[in-house]
Amino acid sequence: MVDRMLYVAMSGAKETMLAQANASSNLANASTTGFLADLNQFRSMPVFGNGMPTRVYAMDERPGVDLSRGSLQSTGRDLDVAVDGGGWLTVQAADGGEAYTRRGDLKVDANGLLTTGNGLPVIGNSGPIAIPPADKIEIGDDGSISIRPQGQDAQQLAVVDRIKLVNPPAASLVKGDDGLMRLASGEEADADAGQRLVSGALEASNVNVVKEMVDMIELSRRFELQVKMMHKAEQNAESAASILRPV
Repeated sequence: MVDRMLYVAMSGAKETMLAQANASSNLANASTTGFLADLNQFRSMPVFGNGMPTRVYAMDERPGVDLSRGSLQSTGRDLDVAVDGGGWLTVQAADGGEAYTRRGDLKVDANGLLTTGNGLPVIGNSGPIAIPPADKIEIGDDGSISIRPQGQDAQQLAVVDRIKLVNPPAASLVKGDDGLMRLASGEEADADAGQRLVSGALEASNVNVVKEMVDMIELSRRFELQVKMMHKAEQNAESAASILRPV
C-alpha cells in the first residue's frame, strides 16, 4: 500500500512539473509579438488493480491554444503588420513546410528575403518573398508588397508580391513545438483574399501575466504537498519496517 501511495504522489509531482513548464513558457513569451498562450489542465486517471477507489493519478495535458487576440500596438514602422481579424500570415518553417503565425514584425534579411522577426521566410504567391533593392517598401492592407526601386522617382511604385493570408477553421489547427500553427491534416491552407492587414502595428502576446503568475504559485504549493506525501510514505515504510524488525 505504501508503494502505491508513493507512486501516486510521485506521478502527481511529475505532472505538476510539466504544468509549471507550460506556465513558464507562457510567461517567457509574454512580450513575444503575436504569441498565443498554451492552455493547460489536469485530468484524473484511475489507479487500475487492487487499491482504494479514491486514489487517482493526476495527468497534465495541453488541450489546445488560447486563440483570443492580443492587443494592437501602433509602431509606425513600414514593415510592421498585424492581421485584422482571425487570419494568419503564412511562413516557411524550419523543416521547409508551410506554417502560420500572427507575428508581423517583418524585415528584409541579407539575402533579400522578407522574414518575420525570428527569421522565418514569409510566403507569397509562389513561395518565399524576395525583395529587390529598394528605397521604400510598403505593405498594403490586402498583403500586397510595393517597392520604390533604388534611384527611381518617388511616384513610381512596383508591386513585387503579395503575402499569403489564410483563415482556416480554428478546429483544424494545431500548434507545434516551434510555436507555429499548422493544419492537423498536414495539408496547406488556401489563400483567403478577404483577409486584411493593419500596417504600422503589431499584435501583442495574448498571455495573461497575472493569471500565469497565480498559476505558478498554485503549482508550486501543489508540488510541495506532493513531496510531503512522498516523505510521509517513506515514514510509513520505516514505521512498518520497525514493527516487523525482530527484537
